[in-house]
Amino acid sequence: MSERRQLINLAYRLLGSLADAEDVVQETYTRWYAMSPQQQKAIEAPGGWLTKVASRICLDQLGSARARRERYVGEWIPEPLPDSVDWTGGRPGGRTGDPADHVTLDESITMAFLIVLESMTPAERVAFVLHDVFRYSFAEVADIVGRTPAACRQLASSARRRLRASHTPATATATATATAQHAGVIGEFKQAWAAKDIDALVSLLDPGVTAIGDGGGLVSAALRPIEGSEHVARYLVDLAGEVPNLAMLERTVNGQPGLVLQMDDVAVAVMSFGVSNDRITHIWGVRNPEKLRLWTTG
Repeated sequence: MSERRQLINLAYRLLGSLADAEDVVQETYTRWYAMSPQQQKAIEAPGGWLTKVASRICLDQLGSARARRERYVGEWIPEPLPDSVDWTGGRPGGRTGDPADHVTLDESITMAFLIVLESMTPAERVAFVLHDVFRYSFAEVADIVGRTPAACRQLASSARRRLRASHTPATATATATATAQHAGVIGEFKQAWAAKDIDALVSLLDPGVTAIGDGGGLVSAALRPIEGSEHVARYLVDLAGEVPNLAMLERTVNGQPGLVLQMDDVAVAVMSFGVSNDRITHIWGVRNPEKLRLWTTG
């Protein structure tokens, strides 16, 4: 059971959904405990066996997940995660926040990084995450994905090209200064939005900014990305006008400064941001209530 945190971390990065990651880990342990004690003792490295099984389950699920997301209403955004210090409340189904279930927050968990992972093929995603994020050798990756080490090396190389093309850092840890600057920009954005100041919002948005909302067909959200600083600013101001009692809270979202929108102390949206040169380049807003279970306090 000491491997549980590692498996949750791996499965979330591979699937972009904590709910799906928890299911994968549960299925992995079900397979372990289905074996006899003699079969378990015959496995020299239980941790490696669990990782292999979980990765293969994720690989199988990634293919079907892509088909499901093609039928998804509107845009699909990965499930946002709070900072680990916020994981103190009750979990759905009466479960408690077990520290072993926490996802380690680093550059490989930012929303920008996860969005790029979504653009990869299942094999690219698994090979890249296992090798570049979790530091498995290509020989180990090959054993997991059922390809040659050379093929896995090519998959990881292709994945890195996708990251470079998106200008998203691979696995480098963000500096405290960069995080503080990011937080400052988000703080100014929050003030301008609360004041419905279009000019101030435009000044904080990159001219080519893109805003994407995920309502999952369960709540209202823009069905298509909104592009351009002027269009995004006016959309945000109109939205604030429609919901006068909206509370905006600065929170850590997937390891970076973000915003949580609340109505009557209940989270109704979680927002992540891409920031470059003190301008917001991307806004990802998750409104799908099925993805807000860790954020709902009311």
